[in-house]
Amino acid sequence: MPHQYTCTVEWTGAAEGPTVAAQTFSRATRVTFAGRPPVGMSAAPEFGGDGSQINPEELFTASLATCQMLTYLFLAARNGVRVLSYTDAAVGDLAVQQGKLRMTRVTLRPTITITADSDRATAESLVERAHNDCFIANSVTCAVVAEPTFVVQE
Repeated sequence: MPHQYTCTVEWTGAAEGPTVAAQTFSRATRVTFAGRPPVGMSAAPEFGGDGSQINPEELFTASLATCQMLTYLFLAARNGVRVLSYTDAAVGDLAVQQGKLRMTRVTLRPTITITADSDRATAESLVERAHNDCFIANSVTCAVVAEPTFVVQE
């Protein structure tokens, strides 16, 4: 069942002038998705970008964390685990590996609150299943590691 997902990426920094020098050209970018508001983006500040804008490295990390969360919630619902909240403080690491600058690891640190009548062992086992079923994680070459914390609400 193939699906396609589209967006339009536009370099809006062109309004500030052409790419005269690598250190000074504007990294301002706009990403649009059909029928939705545009998203302003830039390079990470370390690469001359605007720190008040979202950067690709953050979106990469967010995509992995969100896919893991949505997959987990789906599996929880199918397996009788009642999740009350799920918050992930994900961290993406960018480093040189094998001579290339790349995302080398994303650590997912979800805090998952479940009801007292949920089976905690099942809830915990679903983290690995969600990781195995997450199509974004299955699409990347960097390590994706989940370090969950569970809270049982009485």
